[in-house]
Amino acid sequence: MRRRQVIVAVVCALAGRPFNLFAQQLSKTWRVGFIAHRYEKFYDPLFSGLKELGYVEGQNLIVERRYAEGNAERFKEFAAEMVRLNVDAVIVVTTPAAVAVKNETKTIPIIHPAAIDPVGTGLIASLAHPGGNVTGFAVLNAETSAKRVELLQEVIPGLTNGAVLWNSANPANSLAWQETESAGRKLGVTLRSQEVRSPKDFEGAFAEMSEQPPGALLVVQDALTLEYRKEIIDFALRNKLPGMFVGKEWVEEGGLLSYSDRSAERYRRAAGIVDKILRGTKPSDIPVEQPTTFELAVNLKTAKAIGLKLSPTFLARADLVIE
Repeated sequence: MRRRQVIVAVVCALAGRPFNLFAQQLSKTWRVGFIAHRYEKFYDPLFSGLKELGYVEGQNLIVERRYAEGNAERFKEFAAEMVRLNVDAVIVVTTPAAVAVKNETKTIPIIHPAAIDPVGTGLIASLAHPGGNVTGFAVLNAETSAKRVELLQEVIPGLTNGAVLWNSANPANSLAWQETESAGRKLGVTLRSQEVRSPKDFEGAFAEMSEQPPGALLVVQDALTLEYRKEIIDFALRNKLPGMFVGKEWVEEGGLLSYSDRSAERYRRAAGIVDKILRGTKPSDIPVEQPTTFELAVNLKTAKAIGLKLSPTFLARADLVIE
């Protein structure tokens, strides 16, 4: 056996993989689709994770990246293209893209690292037994809604009303809006729905909130609102509007507060799911995971800019404080 084969055999033994299967993987070039609205840096751990598992772009991995740039109608086009390319798997980071691919193929595996209400939207049968060709991670936007409202109420004493900005064209967001509105009602905070369906709707939403200023702004995160976070953050700052967001990316770019799981970690772990599928495990046999740890991020500079004083006790509870 040659030196390279000996090394591979040792690695396989340590990893618990059959040598022949690993050797086949080294000789095969895998083609994987990746569909998103646009590039985000927290996608990087997914690809670095794949590299650590032996899938190296330019060597044994081709990634077909497609970005809709806010035009959700393109997801159907991308889905059809992935089928024509006969990719080994498709990674999607928004539910409309997942639905588009699932409508095109029942056989190509689909991995969704950020699925919002995947059971309610019909992507999977259940978390434990997904069935079909979709698996991945379920984010808890709806389930953590009450906590976000509570945190806002804590930093804004006497908060009685607010607006919830959400993309109603994404079927996954309906539950998040309902849960947020319900959480507000239980806490004595009236929340009005501020819907957008495409990039052109943001201007009108901002104008309406300027005419009827809410006491706070909560944003339901999906690919569309994430893509337009700069505009949303700028609007909140101009109007001295306390904002609660889902991911720390918002706070790092000027948003006031966020409460969420660690998205970069979720994408890193998604690489393991891709690896299982490329090695032959069926998506229907891979349970959809849920995050178990969450982080609170605070932008102290933004708080000062909008005239909001945060208590030392509150700041001490934050996992990330940007000054």
